[in-house]
Amino acid sequence: MKRHNVTIVIIVLAVVVCALPLARRVWAQNAVEKRFDQLDRNQDGKITPDELPAAEFFKRLDLDGNGEITKPEAAKALLRGAFNDVLKPAPATPAPTGPTPMEAPVRQGPLPVRPGDHGIGRLVPNVTFSDLAGTTHKLSEVAKDRIVVLAMTSTSCPLSKKYLPTLVELVKTSGDDVAWVLVNPMATDKPVEMQAAAGQFNGRAIYVHDQDGQLASSLGGLTTTDVIVLDASRTIVYHGAIDDQYGFGYSIEVPRYRYLADALVAIKAGKQPLVAATEAPGCTLEKPAKSASATNVTYHNRISRIVQQHCIECHREGGVAPFALDTYDDLVAHAGMVKQVVERGIMPPWFAVEPKPDAETQAVHTPWANDRSLAEAEKQDLLAWIAGGKPEGDLRDAPQPRMFVEGWLIGEPDAVFQFPKPVPIKATGVMPYQNIIVETNLAEDKWVQAIEVQPGDRGVVHHVLVFVQGDDAENEEPVDDAAAERGGFWGIYVPGNSTLVYPAGFAKRIPKGAKLKFQMHYTPNGTATTDQTRIGLIWAKEPPKHEVRVAGIVNARISIPPGADNHREEATLRLPMDATIMGFLPHLHVRGKACKYEVTRSDGQTTTLLDIPRYDFNWQLLYRYFEPLTLNAGDTLRFTAWFDNSDKNPANPDPTKTVRWGAQTFDEMHLGYVEYYVPGVKPGESTSLYAGRRGLGRNLGNQGNGRPGFDLEAIFKRLDRNNDGKLIGDEIPTAQRDNLLRLDTNQDGAISLEEAKRLQR
Repeated sequence: MKRHNVTIVIIVLAVVVCALPLARRVWAQNAVEKRFDQLDRNQDGKITPDELPAAEFFKRLDLDGNGEITKPEAAKALLRGAFNDVLKPAPATPAPTGPTPMEAPVRQGPLPVRPGDHGIGRLVPNVTFSDLAGTTHKLSEVAKDRIVVLAMTSTSCPLSKKYLPTLVELVKTSGDDVAWVLVNPMATDKPVEMQAAAGQFNGRAIYVHDQDGQLASSLGGLTTTDVIVLDASRTIVYHGAIDDQYGFGYSIEVPRYRYLADALVAIKAGKQPLVAATEAPGCTLEKPAKSASATNVTYHNRISRIVQQHCIECHREGGVAPFALDTYDDLVAHAGMVKQVVERGIMPPWFAVEPKPDAETQAVHTPWANDRSLAEAEKQDLLAWIAGGKPEGDLRDAPQPRMFVEGWLIGEPDAVFQFPKPVPIKATGVMPYQNIIVETNLAEDKWVQAIEVQPGDRGVVHHVLVFVQGDDAENEEPVDDAAAERGGFWGIYVPGNSTLVYPAGFAKRIPKGAKLKFQMHYTPNGTATTDQTRIGLIWAKEPPKHEVRVAGIVNARISIPPGADNHREEATLRLPMDATIMGFLPHLHVRGKACKYEVTRSDGQTTTLLDIPRYDFNWQLLYRYFEPLTLNAGDTLRFTAWFDNSDKNPANPDPTKTVRWGAQTFDEMHLGYVEYYVPGVKPGESTSLYAGRRGLGRNLGNQGNGRPGFDLEAIFKRLDRNNDGKLIGDEIPTAQRDNLLRLDTNQDGAISLEEAKRLQR
């Protein structure tokens, strides 16, 4: 990379010198001299091949061929046109041929969409319909005390025909607490074929020929494979595909994702489906009628469901939010505040840039499994209801109350570890981060399927990060805070998200005798109290296929000038191996303004993975992928952040100070966590995205022709060209430069011999 930079600088200077008038060549000459001084690392007035490794350019500048370049020699070479041939325009290169870009892919499977864009939480009207035998049914009667599955179908659509056996099997195994209605909206499907299809269900499903398409339209059906699941109050809790076995242009032997079956399991357990909405590839139906106008929206038929879906996880009696919103009176009392935070995009807390909606369906294909954002229709209905007088509506339209589990959300833990004693929390002011160590005394390594952090006093716990330290504290304790952060968090608590639950085949490891370090951020709330946080763990039933790991992309050398309102910092991590990314958790402090994760592939193509244009320190959110993203060895992850250290930032502790890395809120951090696993690496096997970056002592040893022993002081002295007792800038070999983040423990921008020795130990 350095060689490329030198090449670019020389060419640019050549352009300047050769193309500018004489009056400005003086400026160019100064620029040449400045660059010469930068390359002349030992300041002896000469540049050697070691200082300019680009051999071709060295030869052009070394006019007398003595193996050295002087400053006048370099200037003369540039003025003589030593690089004129380089500056000639290159012959036009024909554009590479390839397939014509397609507007849409030929193969299409079910894509997750944002739940609010697919009607999740909506009340379905109490429609009446007739089955093939002419018997009339009312939806409220079908739904009485049962889950209802409304499955679009057809005897002529190829994908519907493929899914008929799957539906038959699901109906057979779903149990008596699930009612099934098959809706065929294709007017020309033959009665004899529909009778044959209905007969396969042995009377366990109602089959409706919806000739005019009105039933499918009123339900919100979009394709002939679409499935809509209602709870007993006729509220949509799942809308999407049956599974991903069949789609446009493909079939697979067994489905990878069983969306409908998994949704039914979750709903029966009183939980929300992990994936609540997807597209369902099939024959497209006429678009359903528009949602009711704002004048028809009431609390009971619409708004209560939006609040249930997006708010009462925190805003309920006994929840972590400052006030409840789980009744009509609560919502009316706080309507002004609700309007403000919704209009400003502060609530619900979700800060990722929204993907562009589908051009045809307007659905948003979110890549995030835990997307909390309001759909545009939800936002407009809520604001219109507030502006329109907040009508309560008919109590009979109310949704079923959402139930919350008391105790542990993950279920009864196999192990619980708690602070050894309560931590006193003062009534007012601010508190520095508290680091609490808890012994586990585990007799063996354990694989952990689920983690839940429970604060002792939720009212004062802002967030918690949990780290694992090995049983050998002397060897496991990191050299500095930045090194610790590169190792990544192990458990986490933020308001509204206190659990990490991994699917079968995935788990985190906790070693024998490990210690848990709780990094606690407390926010005094006006009343002195104490906190005794605990963590619950559920062991995996068997060793996992993949070990879930976390790495931090860190820039511990940040320096934010006083008054800067949009200061940019970045950090990169070049992957030493293939890795599959499961999610991201950015961490900045109160000056954090925005941040972004990107990946640059080995072919040079850069893609934005997560863009957060408005960062909020109050919400340490984990952005978890629906479909994990596999990256290759040689790809580079980049975490960029922008900071506001000006007096325009009301949270800024002191806009007059230069801000550097530190653990406290008045310091700053530039830290992008990455949750990942490594395909092909056995769980428990030692590996890391920072493999090969373990410190200057070890890496300098690699420079000594592979000798197992070496003299660190001698190597340090050789690198310290100006003999000032420090390594800085170009004195550090390019391959080792990233390790400055670990070595420069006092953050003075230089490495001392003592710092190098400390890491070597």
